[in-house]
Amino acid sequence: MTVLCVPFHLDEPLPGFVPPVTPDEVIAPDLPPGTPWERMAVLYAEVADAVGEDELQVVLSGDCTTALAVVAGQQRAGISPSIVWFDAHGDVQTAATSTSGYLGGFPLRQLVGGADRLVPDRLGLRPVPESDVLLVGARDLDPPEVEFLAGSAIRQVAVDAVVDALPDGPVHLHLDADVVDPRDLPGLLFPSPDGPRWPEVLGAVRAVLATCPVVAVTVGCTWSGSGTPEFAALVREIAESAR
Repeated sequence: MTVLCVPFHLDEPLPGFVPPVTPDEVIAPDLPPGTPWERMAVLYAEVADAVGEDELQVVLSGDCTTALAVVAGQQRAGISPSIVWFDAHGDVQTAATSTSGYLGGFPLRQLVGGADRLVPDRLGLRPVPESDVLLVGARDLDPPEVEFLAGSAIRQVAVDAVVDALPDGPVHLHLDADVVDPRDLPGLLFPSPDGPRWPEVLGAVRAVLATCPVVAVTVGCTWSGSGTPEFAALVREIAESAR
């Protein structure tokens, strides 16, 4: 098991990115000119190749789209993981539904077969069945996301209810830092108030690690700065639990 660091926010390198734990490997290639999706396809091809070399990976990056590469790498290794996605946001936008156009709002929709397909297709990513996806702690949803989720087999639960709703089989655990109430984690890029406090999130993540076979972990370090010592401690705990 290794800890990988991908110091990018989408296709933009983050030279000042401070990972919450010391990684075993940093993946930071020079990206060619092109659209953001084309550039991310090059970046994520390297990430997927690294993930495919080992059954267990903890991957730290500046946003959530890196999960596309990690799931693709797991699939190449013969694992078809279910997804447990901790996030204050739905991440189920498409180019047609997003008013901001922010690509970091697309990855969960891409994982289940929707939204822009350039990166998933280049990675050979197979869609994850919606029924194998659990969205945890989402509370900042745009109307199109509410509509999509209402007709989707993706299940939504509060952080304190995650254990009773866990999917079967191997699990890809994704943790976006902004699932935590911003009172407990300052500096978030997209803070969402009225969320679960730090002890609730900590307890829920621990419960997932203790209850089901977690085969990969992605952590979206979605803050400006270096987060908090408490979050760094949680990432260290995740890494040790995954070992």
